[in-house]
Amino acid sequence: MNARQLLQLGVPHDCLSEAIAGIQSAREAEGLRGNALKDRIRGVLESPSDHVDDPHFGTMAKGIVEETEYVPKEPVSYRTWGEEEIDDGAFKQMDQACALPHAVGGALMADAHIGYGLPIGGVLATEDVVVPYAVGVDIACRMKLSVLDMPAWTLKDKKPQYVDALERGTRFGVGSRHEKPQDHAVLDQDWTVSRITRESKDKARIQLGTSGSGNHFVEFGTFTLAERDEELGLDAGEYVALLSHSGSRGTGAAVCSTYSDIARSRLPQRYADFGRLAWLELDSQEGQEYWAAMNLMGDYAAANHDVIHRLVSKLLGGRIVAGVENHHNFAWKEMHGGKEVVVHRKGATPAAAGELGVIPGSMADPAYVVRGKGNAESLTSASHGAGRRLSRKKAKEKYNLKAVANSLAKKGVTVLSAGADEVPGVYKNIDDVMARQSDLVDVVGRFDPKIVKMCGDGSRAED
Repeated sequence: MNARQLLQLGVPHDCLSEAIAGIQSAREAEGLRGNALKDRIRGVLESPSDHVDDPHFGTMAKGIVEETEYVPKEPVSYRTWGEEEIDDGAFKQMDQACALPHAVGGALMADAHIGYGLPIGGVLATEDVVVPYAVGVDIACRMKLSVLDMPAWTLKDKKPQYVDALERGTRFGVGSRHEKPQDHAVLDQDWTVSRITRESKDKARIQLGTSGSGNHFVEFGTFTLAERDEELGLDAGEYVALLSHSGSRGTGAAVCSTYSDIARSRLPQRYADFGRLAWLELDSQEGQEYWAAMNLMGDYAAANHDVIHRLVSKLLGGRIVAGVENHHNFAWKEMHGGKEVVVHRKGATPAAAGELGVIPGSMADPAYVVRGKGNAESLTSASHGAGRRLSRKKAKEKYNLKAVANSLAKKGVTVLSAGADEVPGVYKNIDDVMARQSDLVDVVGRFDPKIVKMCGDGSRAED
């Protein structure tokens, strides 16, 4: 019997594989064929709860029982920061994520806006499963700030050297690469943890030390500390700093796409509406592969930043004396409410008590180095930036990059390259966002951009 015949008998689409396995088992063990086999299957369909112990069709019977008895769960509750500045679409996405059968907690940050699956700025806690699209396409998208041993006045008086270091030390855009491939210890790790990482290692090697498109950037600016910070080892004062934002490039996107497709292909029909929020069981082979690949992409994203900062600081002739960095598209196994859960932070910064992080604004607005307060209501998270208030399409319709760049130049900010969809006007006010999450983080220092480089080819990436 084939799938079409089984569907005609009334076997649910989600139970076809179990039915086929049962047929093979029944034929081998009991020699069932033809009408006798059909009658056995009809009996299971008529009263599945009476056949859950059937040696051949018990698994199919259990699946049918689960299908017929399924009642959607009430979404878990979540708290929102900055609700008045968040669009309805982001709330709808968050509500749906919190209705996942494995969801146990959530939070929505003040920079939230619509994404794919989980909204950007969404935090979701699950038990025993991981949701690839709740991590996102750009796995381990990351911030890194390095403080240099250069006097702050050199940003103005030696500006050509800073411009040259950014222009020669960075590469942006889809498929971007350095003429001479870079090296890093991350390439010596085990890239055979999944088929996609194994097959993508050469691409990862070529793209090492580069940035994507969209809102990825590398910029020089001033970093100001109002008082000495022992963890950073810096006295109060004004410093030159290098700030970057990028992730795991094409390989990370391939990992997300591959395992999200697998999760969606296995999503029971009753959960079809969850779409991109499809999950993988952590104890499944695919779940374990994704988890290992995701963590490898975390190391790879960190390596990208490390290479960028190494190249740019060397070209400038500066030495890195302190730094802060963090992921914001990732999943972590953490303890919350007395049990281990998987915390997905898609566009959200980890903010456990005492944990340092970086929250950027825009090309003309400050970024803040922060220290987490460990607020349990946010699942110890904070925003990952200011958050978009205009879509990329609307931004390009409204703004002219050249005009905006000329205006910023008068304010002391030089834009070397970017897209019109990344100008300051498309973002929420970062100081308003910071004020709304004062219960999540304390501000340690402020970074003000002075020389900015982003992708200028118009290609896009998920935020």
